[in-house]
Amino acid sequence: MVDGALVLVDAAEGPLPQTKFVVSKALKMGLKPIVVINKVDRADARPEEVVNEVFDLFAALDASNQQLDFPILFGSAKEGWMAASPEGPKDAGMQPLFALVLEHVAPPKVEEGPFRLLGTILEANPYLGRIVTGRITSGSIAPNQAVKALDHDGNLVEQGRVSKVLAFRGLERVGLEEATAGDIVSLAGLPDATVAHTICAPEVMEPLPAQPIDPPTLSMTFRVNDSPLAGTEGTKVTGRMIRDRLLREGEGNVALRVTESDERDSMEVAGRGELQLGILIETMRREGFELSVSRPRVLLRRDSSGVLLEPIEEVVIDLDEEHAGIVVQKLSERKAELVEMRPSGGGRQRLVFYAPTRGLIGYQGELLTDTRGTGIMNRLFHEYAPHKGPIQGRRNGVLISTEAGDAVAYALWNLEDRGPMMIDPGTRVYRGMIVGEHTRDNDLEVNVLKGKKLTNIRTTSKDEAVRLTPPLRMVLERALAYIQDDELVEVTPKSIRLRKRHLDSNERKRAERQRLAEDVA
Repeated sequence: MVDGALVLVDAAEGPLPQTKFVVSKALKMGLKPIVVINKVDRADARPEEVVNEVFDLFAALDASNQQLDFPILFGSAKEGWMAASPEGPKDAGMQPLFALVLEHVAPPKVEEGPFRLLGTILEANPYLGRIVTGRITSGSIAPNQAVKALDHDGNLVEQGRVSKVLAFRGLERVGLEEATAGDIVSLAGLPDATVAHTICAPEVMEPLPAQPIDPPTLSMTFRVNDSPLAGTEGTKVTGRMIRDRLLREGEGNVALRVTESDERDSMEVAGRGELQLGILIETMRREGFELSVSRPRVLLRRDSSGVLLEPIEEVVIDLDEEHAGIVVQKLSERKAELVEMRPSGGGRQRLVFYAPTRGLIGYQGELLTDTRGTGIMNRLFHEYAPHKGPIQGRRNGVLISTEAGDAVAYALWNLEDRGPMMIDPGTRVYRGMIVGEHTRDNDLEVNVLKGKKLTNIRTTSKDEAVRLTPPLRMVLERALAYIQDDELVEVTPKSIRLRKRHLDSNERKRAERQRLAEDVA
């Protein structure tokens, strides 16, 4: 649907905060909504009240009169029916929904002229390569036809021939001999074309109007796992496997940019936040990959006058009113600017910030803690703005293992005064692995393998049992936000470990002296 939006709402829970964010974007784009109240078969369903809540939501989001006059359907996707009333009839299946779409959504606008198509969806196919999907604005397209791709400024991206023209027929996608204006098709054969590019006939010089893709804001280095425990828990550990997997992901993911790194056996992966990159890492580890990743780095740039710029994101947070103060304070410390605060109903508030991407690294966990799990955050790239200065990062150093082996409970107990530990007794460690957080701001090398010395002296008192404080659990998202530039996260299908980039202490000291010399120069 080009001119309409389908809003699916739970008949019991009503519009959720995630629904509010998506609906606000759809209304700003001028789309005409169709509201479907689902799950009316539930015992706690309240469809009429939910309709009123949806109307209030649209009114609060400044919907136009035309958008407020939305059609409504009730039904149950589980039972496979839709109707104009919660009571039915239930024998028409999903036909009322399809008929309403045809009636409510305007047909596509067809223009005269040669072939033009604006890419809106990108995917990768192991046999056909990159596939771009969009609606044909004018002209027609057939397999083996010569085309070219233009970006939103009219610059030539590539020239080539379409190898396949595919279209959905029901739930299946079939090949077509020819597609004409108004059809939604998928084109294969163009390895560089992507979303927001205009695929057109060779004689076309002007691209279709399109909003450019938001640029990546964060970059991470994906490396081969070279720790002493490499290859013990995963099945895909070589640099070639990691490289091929990342290039395949970048081919079908419009938000990722994968490039070769200057370092050996490593790749640079840029994305739109640590959450997206964390999802990629989690997917790879579930596929059996072992790798090590660096700290997320913000992609900076300079304008024509040489001013340093950094990415700024629009952050929308829905939370209970009682937690608004701590959230505003925390984001202000991270150089965020509050631009809007208004009630969103039900004792909740909506806060809108313009925050630097640097300040949002690792904040998701803090938000859930500060709001007791009730805060919901949505982020969207806003613009590049002048650099906002330093932001306070991690204040504590780390405890680094000096030996390789299995951690001993007695050693961990003796080291608790130095700071909280990150490992359990019996955990395999190696030299250069981070095993805890230091209470001070410097790093400290410790021995977690040192056991209690035994003697032949017998006493009347019994040895006291070792009672350890529960360790810090480093999940992937927390680990990525925790590490510094000289540290790495080792990711395997079974474990997530923190380590120093240089495992040998002498190499760490040499690298630190070199960094200080570069800072002075």
